[in-house]
Amino acid sequence: MESYGEILKNKRLEKGLEFEQISSETVIAVNYLKALEEEDDSVFPGEPYLVGFLKIYSDYLGLETEKLLQLYHSKVLQESPVPEGLIVHEKPKYLVPVIAGAVCLLVLIGVIITIFVVKHNADNENAAVALAKSSQTKKYELTEKPLQKRLYKGDQIVLGTGAGDVIVTVAETTQSLALETPAGVQHIDLSEEIEVDVDGDSTPEMIVYVSELSKNDKDRGAEVRIVLKSSANAAMGETKTSEIPNAEELPQNQKRTVILEDTRAYPFTIRADFRAGCVFRYRPDRKETTEDFFTNGDTVNMTASNGVRMWISNGNTVKLQVIANGKTYDLGLTKAGQVVVQDIRWIKDTDGKYKLVVSELD
Repeated sequence: MESYGEILKNKRLEKGLEFEQISSETVIAVNYLKALEEEDDSVFPGEPYLVGFLKIYSDYLGLETEKLLQLYHSKVLQESPVPEGLIVHEKPKYLVPVIAGAVCLLVLIGVIITIFVVKHNADNENAAVALAKSSQTKKYELTEKPLQKRLYKGDQIVLGTGAGDVIVTVAETTQSLALETPAGVQHIDLSEEIEVDVDGDSTPEMIVYVSELSKNDKDRGAEVRIVLKSSANAAMGETKTSEIPNAEELPQNQKRTVILEDTRAYPFTIRADFRAGCVFRYRPDRKETTEDFFTNGDTVNMTASNGVRMWISNGNTVKLQVIANGKTYDLGLTKAGQVVVQDIRWIKDTDGKYKLVVSELD
């Protein structure tokens, strides 16, 4: 029976492709491509890498990926040692009564332990239920450090003021985030950032930004970022207009697509949904770069104030959505096997408006 390595090699030779060309277009190192054809598992740092690269290589060559994965798993099973429990050993006849007696003893011990466990659980049932109920909601104290949490209905935020502690309660997380404060209920929409006056003194005490929430599933909660409004951190989470480049300063031959335009710039969220395996790297607001291998069903949410740079080894495997000002914008997929490097960021155009654009990079 043909192996997955032979199928890959024969298809590559049939198409007249060199490893260097395939590596350039799939972003898989040449040594990994050769290892796949030679079925050398030792080259890969782990099985997820081998399986992920096998999917990408197979899709690139236009092969039946599921068939190749089945061949790979069959090879793994064949090379695995036979479990000790499946090896039949001839047992001496005198062991039969000994084993029977041991089984009876074990059954008796099992009955005694079961009775003890049932009684113990019954004694502690009420305490366990009370503990579960008390852990359904959480309380967070807002300090100088930004609070980045997924909040659920009933959760509370404690804000210290000159007049004492003020309690802000999460009243709703579907459609919009509703915060119940002594001054009333404040609603914040998806991808919206607002200043909240919690005690009704006409002075905002905190800044709230919502990066993710569900329209109808209350159990998912809402991903939020909350900071104290002060001279030290009032600008945290806000878009820095001084760092937004002017359109005329950018390369004129650079391909750009306008997602939206407004009279102001504000934070936005990018949602990446993966439908196949690929290497994905991203860096929001020039911060630390994150890189990992993602596969079908994975999701990544990136929140940025000014912009995000993304690097995708296979653009056709990722569906991107931009969430800004409470609206969602879909970005189209690219060709299979195409490496994508792009910026999604704010720029200031010659008409004085701010535009959120997608810029293709070499």
